[in-house]
Amino acid sequence: MPYLIDGHNLIACLPDINLDDPNDEARLVNKLKGFAAKARSKCVVVFDHGLPGGDSALSTRGVQVRFAAAHHSSADDLLKRRINNIDDAANWTLVTSDREVLNYARGRHMKRMTSIQFAQLLQSSKPVRENRGEEIHPTVSDEEIDELFRAFGGKSDG
Repeated sequence: MPYLIDGHNLIACLPDINLDDPNDEARLVNKLKGFAAKARSKCVVVFDHGLPGGDSALSTRGVQVRFAAAHHSSADDLLKRRINNIDDAANWTLVTSDREVLNYARGRHMKRMTSIQFAQLLQSSKPVRENRGEEIHPTVSDEEIDELFRAFGGKSDG
């Protein structure tokens, strides 16, 4: 399942990347490369404030990077155009925290995930599961908590 991602929205939700970092986009793309390989999927990530046209030099086979032209459009505008132009939108998942773009994707029957939900998925070591349009609420089982306590020398309540 391919993902269409609002890059700066996602960076804002990640604990290990800061929007003030001049290399924040490259760091996110590296993280997405690992995710795409593990998920055996494709990611298209869109950022604000870039040079118009074509793939970015950051693009790879699994992660396509696009920048919205700084003066002509925003990432949200570019995301909406991409959503509108995807023939099989129901097979894609949009990742953003922008309600207007999420609603736009809903109208095209695209699966949706908030940036915070996807950030949790990126930080997780669990295998990727398919989202069929429902919200995803990642959880940690009691067994996983016990395993973490054992690994780090603590005690669990259970």
